[in-house]
Amino acid sequence: MNKSIKLLSTGLILGLAFLQSCKKDPKPNVPPINDGELITTLILNAKDSATGQVESFKFRDQDGEGGNAPTQFDSIILKSGHSYAFEVLMLDESKAETDTISIEVLKEGEDHLFVYTITNLNLNIMPSDSDNNGLAIGLKSIWKAIASGNGKVKTTLKHQPGIKNGDPALGETDIEIEFDCRIE
Repeated sequence: MNKSIKLLSTGLILGLAFLQSCKKDPKPNVPPINDGELITTLILNAKDSATGQVESFKFRDQDGEGGNAPTQFDSIILKSGHSYAFEVLMLDESKAETDTISIEVLKEGEDHLFVYTITNLNLNIMPSDSDNNGLAIGLKSIWKAIASGNGKVKTTLKHQPGIKNGDPALGETDIEIEFDCRIE
């Protein structure tokens, strides 16, 4: 009987070793790949909270970054003392059927962040939307034009899959446009 137990235990050990060798190595914990979007058109729609008037400021580059020069590049004009509800609309018009990239960015809000950089203007910009983790997306924002002046507003869409924490320095840049801006 002792021999039977030894043979059984040896068989179990060999069987377990064989099964263990058949297991595949687990994949390392790699964040999923989430490609950046092609954006040929960026439209900033602004609704003046005082008058209800809506204006659109556009950037259009039909072939995307590089290649041909942009075909439209508006300046942003705001009124001093007014607040505006801004909404970003992004399109990929490089295909036969226009793709609304804003919808994808909203769906993937945990992977995207709009960053607004103001130069030489008395203007405040605050994001008014957030992702499922409570972090800003920036597709919607409130702009408060405090005083007259000329400057620039850089609009940057950061692509931050798996690393978004509110830090605008993280991730790849999907699009970056610096608009001339005048507050009258």
